[in-house]
Amino acid sequence: MKLVFAGTPEFAAVALASLLAAGHEVALVLTQPDRPAGRGLKLHASPVKQLAQQHGIPIAQPRSLRLDGKYADDAHAAQQLLQALGADAMVVAAYGLILPQWVLALPKQGCFNIHGSLLPRWRGAAPIHRAIEAGDTQTGVTIMQMDAGLDTGDMLLSQAVPIQDTATTGSLHDQLADLGAQLMVQALALLQQGSLRPVAQPTAGVTYAAKVGKAEAVIDWAQPAATITRRVRAFNPFPGASTLLRGEPLKVWAASVGTGTPPTSQSYGLILAVAHTGIAVAAMDSIVLLNELQRPGGKRLGVADFLRGFDLQPGTVLG
Repeated sequence: MKLVFAGTPEFAAVALASLLAAGHEVALVLTQPDRPAGRGLKLHASPVKQLAQQHGIPIAQPRSLRLDGKYADDAHAAQQLLQALGADAMVVAAYGLILPQWVLALPKQGCFNIHGSLLPRWRGAAPIHRAIEAGDTQTGVTIMQMDAGLDTGDMLLSQAVPIQDTATTGSLHDQLADLGAQLMVQALALLQQGSLRPVAQPTAGVTYAAKVGKAEAVIDWAQPAATITRRVRAFNPFPGASTLLRGEPLKVWAASVGTGTPPTSQSYGLILAVAHTGIAVAAMDSIVLLNELQRPGGKRLGVADFLRGFDLQPGTVLG
């Protein structure tokens, strides 16, 4: 099939690679403009752009697709490109721009989205983060026929996967990226056969996965240990859960629920014990064991290695 592909991060690049391997003609790639990154704030191309360049695929990077918005010139240029292509379908995966109705109506077969949840649960920007944070026992991927709503279109294919107790957003992301790529290739094959059957999303069970901000990754030691450890996993690798140690930010990359209870309700964030198996910190009615840490400018270290280079004693208060 002749496709337009719209996507930006690694999650989308996995799907693009699979579509190319399946023999589809990707006539144009839409991806977000290059962004400054790293200490030098040099412009970096998205993973999708880098892959498209490797395959010689034409690339467009409009700042918006709204014909009447601030970047209307970008949108009109993209419209001309898309109209000239006459693509059979558009595949969208973590693109980062809202597709207005004129885009949705252009491809002959419509626009198809790879979404990293079992819709209608966790519509929105951060479905993987929010599923882990909420303590969901499963998630998955839904292939959806896009409409003008926020992840409200008809479902075409879906597959569930369990969320392991040790899963992070990083590990689950990789699993769902592979699954989403497979399902998208399968959906297009069914579309070509005329056997793709849309199913309306249920009206019950709708939840929204708001974009994750850096501020919410600061650990609140007045929460239960189970909540804190889920949030540590949910915010790994971005934005990274953190707390303060002697006024210095400390990243917490891995933590587990310990045994016992804190001495008083006034002890939240108090380090109760220090061992190479974990640093015990008082939370609400429970204990958190810190297992992997990182100081500013340092490396991510397991607790045993961290303690070899840093003297930490019980009685210190975090946060």
